[in-house]
Formats: sequence, C-alpha cells, structure tokens
Amino acid sequence: MDYKKLALDYHELPRPGKTSVLPTKPFDGQHDLSLAYTPGVAGPVEAIAADGREAYRYTNKGNLVAVVTDGSAVLGLGNVGAVAGKPVMEGKSVLFKLFADIDVFDIEVEAPSTEGFIETVANIAPTFGGINLEDIAAPKCFAIEEALKERLDIPVFHDDQHGTAIVVCAGLVNALEIQGKRLEDIRIVFQGAGAAGIATAKLLCSLGANRDNIVMVDSRGVIHTARDDINIYKQAFAANTPLRSAAEALIDADVLIGLSGPGMISREMIRSMAKRSIVFALSNPDPEITPEEIFEVSDQIVVATGRSDYPNQVNNSLVFPFVFRAALDEKLTTIDASLMTAAVQCLASLARKKVPKEVRKIYPRETLEFGPGYILPKQFDPRLCEHMVGGLKKAISESPAVSGQAD
Repeated sequence: MDYKKLALDYHELPRPGKTSVLPTKPFDGQHDLSLAYTPGVAGPVEAIAADGREAYRYTNKGNLVAVVTDGSAVLGLGNVGAVAGKPVMEGKSVLFKLFADIDVFDIEVEAPSTEGFIETVANIAPTFGGINLEDIAAPKCFAIEEALKERLDIPVFHDDQHGTAIVVCAGLVNALEIQGKRLEDIRIVFQGAGAAGIATAKLLCSLGANRDNIVMVDSRGVIHTARDDINIYKQAFAANTPLRSAAEALIDADVLIGLSGPGMISREMIRSMAKRSIVFALSNPDPEITPEEIFEVSDQIVVATGRSDYPNQVNNSLVFPFVFRAALDEKLTTIDASLMTAAVQCLASLARKKVPKEVRKIYPRETLEFGPGYILPKQFDPRLCEHMVGGLKKAISESPAVSGQAD
C-alpha cells in the first residue's frame, strides 16, 4: 500500500481539505435573510456595542477557537512554514469538533518576528472564545504565550506545552501507582528540553515532584548550572550536578521521559535505570528507543510511546478538546496551573475505571485493564468528554477564582 498516496488522496478528494463552514440557522427565504443580515442583524450589533459580553449570547464566539501556528515546528517535520502547517491545523480542528463539538478556524500566520506574530493574534482575538497555539518552535513559543495571556481576556493554551504535559503527567501518575513508587521520591530524567519537556517538568513539580530530582538533557548534554549556553526557560531547570550526559543521568533513575528524537536512548542506558522503572519514549513517529528494545532489557518496565500501534499511547487529543470545552462553557479568561492539575487527575482517574464493553469492541486486540499496558484512556472512549469536562467544571466551581472566570 502506498500510504503517502492514500493520505494525499484523502486530503484532496472529493473536495480539498478536511473542514468547512456550515450555517446554524435556517435560510429558507427572504424573511430568514432579513433576520440573518440586514436589517435584523442591527439588533445584536447594538447589543454587543453596548456590552461586549453579549457576543457570547448572539454570536459563535463562545464556541469558537482559533488554532494558530507559524509553521516553525510542525510535527516531526520542523520549520516547514505557515501554509505547509495548514493540514495539521485542519486536523486539529477536526479533533476539536469530533471530540468536544467545538468550532475552529485554523489560522496560519506569516509574521516577520515574534512581536509581529503576537500582534497579529492579539488583533484577531475578539473573534474567538479561546486561542490554541500550535507547532511554534521554542523558545519563542514561551514568549508568545506569555504575552498573549497578559493581553487577552480569553484562554490562551499552547497545546505542545500544556496538552503534552497534562497527558504525560496523567500517565506517569498511573505508572507510578503500578510500579509502587511515589512522585516525591523518584528521580526523573528528561531527554529533550524543548517546550513540551519544560512544561511537563513544571507541571510535575506542581504535582509534588522534587525539583532537585529532575535532570534535563538537551542536544548538548545535561542542563547544569555551569553552562552559559542555555535560555532563561532552560535555566529554571539547570541542575547543580557533575552529570554531563544522558547515560550518566539515567543511572538509577526511576523515570525517563523522552521528548527529543529517534534512537537517542540505548538498551544499556535502560539497563542502568532503577528497578521497576518507567520509560516514556515519545518521539513520533520513531521513539527514542522502541518498546521491543526496552523489553529485551526487562519486562518489568512500564512503557509508553506517542504511537497508536503500541499500548499506552500518549496523545494530546485526550486533553485539549475537553480543557477548552470546560473553559468555554465556564467563560474562563485563562487556563491556569490549577485547571491543568485537575485535568491530570481527571484523566488519570478514568484509566482506573472498568472499561465498558463498547470500548473493548473498538480495541479488540488490547487488554484494557488498569495495569502496565493500560495507563491512559483511549481516544475513542465515549466516556472521555463527560468525565473530563464534568471533572474540570467541578474543579472550577470549587475554586472559581484560580481559573480566572469572567464576570
């Protein structure tokens, strides 16, 4: 099978692209047209001009998210440019709609600078109820998100950072339970110190991980306090340590979180880790080390990847549709660390529940019982939306101030 041709045909036929825009009101004649456009449209315009919050009542703002990219870090393809990132943004739009019934406009921005990108997104933000930043290279992605959060009164969420962090942390919470270890005690090594790695490390610390037990490794080795070549975001995780390589850092480590590239980890490195270790090899499509190679070392290791053809797929689609669904429904102005922590807990708890027969039918070749091969729910588990959104709304209602609810 020529998979590339199959994918190209899928995107081209019977009409190009994966999304379209459909009206939500009847247009059966002149009467409907007069209500939808002139003169009837004057009513909601005047209402919104008097009170901007009425846009949530009379327009699609409250169920509309912008998925925005500059194409500088698209999947594993790198800096392909804004328009080349459009198929991915359209795909993201489909996931928002299918999993959480959220409408999306994908926005591909050609900006001359980071500041230009920020200005562009800020200027179009009134259209939307939320902004999902996507596939933007580090470190500029940090500055972009920080600036937009400061300027806008709608949620801004960089999924490559926080969606990844939430699903990794949820999987790790469950893996630790299975391996009989505690988050506050374990040694964690990150192979990869980009946006996802740094965001995941931050969220783990907020969940109770010991900052001194985290070692991050980038393309030049361990991030340590003597280095003068690291940006301010990596500096937050610079360790005061004599360790200089991933191989050194992994000796007796309990957890490896790979967010780098294929083949970066060897069997010997895995063999040096602590007993009952946990390995998340998340480089996609080719992991840092394959599950087959890991299990050659030991069958007592809990393994996760980013791929759907192995158990324990770590996939952001378990998170972002439902975080935005809750944020839009509750009219939040921001998605903060407290809401992300709640998302971790909601996702982890669903994997511990008994899986119904209808889900097992979707995945007939997998053993869907909480254990080493099942630490995260499946994307097509129909319980996901209700469980995640319900849990997040409960967390918001119990602590509305920390989630920045609009008046």
